[in-house]
Amino acid sequence: MICVSIGRGRHRHVIAEHKYLAEHGIRLVELRLDYIEGPVQVARLLRERHCPIIATCRRAVDGGRWSQSEEARQLVLRTAIVEGADYIDLEDDIAQSIPRYGRTKRIISHHDFHKTPADLEAIHARLAAMDADIVKIATMANHPTDNLRMMELVRSSRIPTVGLCMGDIGMPTRVLVGSCGAPFTFATFHEDRVLAPGQIGWRQMRDLYRYDSISTATRIYGVVADPVAHSLSPVVHNAALEAAGIDAVYLPFRVPAEQLDEFLERGANWPLSGLSVTIPHKEAVLKHAVRQDDLVTSIGAANTLAFEPSGVAAFNTDATAAVESLKHALYYRDADGGGVGETGEPDEGLGLKTAIVLGAGGAARAVAFGLKQQGVDVTVASRTFERSKRIATEVGCKAVEWNARYRVSHDCVVNATPIGMHPHVDETPYEKEHLRRYMIVFDTVYNPENTLLVKEARAVGCQIVTGVDMFVRQAAIQFRIWQGVDASDHVMRDALKRATSSARSPD
Repeated sequence: MICVSIGRGRHRHVIAEHKYLAEHGIRLVELRLDYIEGPVQVARLLRERHCPIIATCRRAVDGGRWSQSEEARQLVLRTAIVEGADYIDLEDDIAQSIPRYGRTKRIISHHDFHKTPADLEAIHARLAAMDADIVKIATMANHPTDNLRMMELVRSSRIPTVGLCMGDIGMPTRVLVGSCGAPFTFATFHEDRVLAPGQIGWRQMRDLYRYDSISTATRIYGVVADPVAHSLSPVVHNAALEAAGIDAVYLPFRVPAEQLDEFLERGANWPLSGLSVTIPHKEAVLKHAVRQDDLVTSIGAANTLAFEPSGVAAFNTDATAAVESLKHALYYRDADGGGVGETGEPDEGLGLKTAIVLGAGGAARAVAFGLKQQGVDVTVASRTFERSKRIATEVGCKAVEWNARYRVSHDCVVNATPIGMHPHVDETPYEKEHLRRYMIVFDTVYNPENTLLVKEARAVGCQIVTGVDMFVRQAAIQFRIWQGVDASDHVMRDALKRATSSARSPD
């Protein structure tokens, strides 16, 4: 069950949001009484409830906003019990001073906003002994293994327990804790108004991650990166999984570089079935692979891992997706003039002579390699010339200084840098005055799809390939590797476009 936290300053807003949630199928809400401005009208809030509630009033030290005296706060909590709140959330340092009364169930909670303590079991035992109906522990995750320890605690508890890790690293526990036996998890009403670090919106929890359908049989996939909160891979993959009727969930895993090895070594503890890999891990994951496809061997980087009985298998879907995206664009450009076989498919090869790839990361290497395989004369340019030279050596192409990227015109310009990505939408890696009508401009940035580079290239009359096309294609190949069936291109593309559109829309 998803419990939605409501934190508003006015009673009427709390009541309105409560009613809205009940009408949309939410069966439990948390009323954050510490957010109320002025006297808290507990009786009014409980009288006009539309589904069961957890009454909570938190001090600043516990992540709340209560600014009055502790005596006044405890009076609010006692009043909520007397007025018949379904649940009352009491911190462990005051729980024994507020006795059980009536039918109100007691949630005894402990918060640590700095770490996930080593003695979770001891903390849990202490809370359970305070006449608890439910134990709640929320701690800050500083390492992916903190999630595993928390979920194991919930799984092994005899008393109903809600165990959550906070922050970006702890986000997976919010989605998976129900499958470990927790009676509920927490989500926020507004996506942009979180009441605890790492909290996500209730619609995401319900519709994107399908929280209520996750069980011990649900397979776990995800994207591993640092940072990872911006990734839209969960949007695309979860939409495809739902459309295909596959019992699996795809999560964002924020894993700092120094923690990657242990995260992968303990993949079976989640258990993980597959991972998308992005910055900064595309090369570092290779030492954990027992086998790798030919593209990974040639490129020296992987963006896909499959956890198989024999071990981890590594794949690279970026290069294939980049070439397929360009072939698709050239097919439509040449449809009126030859360049298309009798079957309606593009002829072998790209028909491009020269291309410049901007960037020196894993995506740049993959695109450069894919183009080189197609017989294209490739030049790499990035703001770090040493990295450009390294890619050029590995791929067998040329490298130039960043400031020299305009000196020679190319048939194709590929942006494999994050320049132009939301929120830096007013930036471009290739100035408009150097664009030519005959060029194909390929921007791997997918959020937004219409970057400044894309807009200016379209205005000049260039043929365009957007990051959405490549992103969906590489995700579809990943899906096929993991699931053994094709994903719905239409479902993936629509999900991505809806997500990028809503992210830029005013609230």
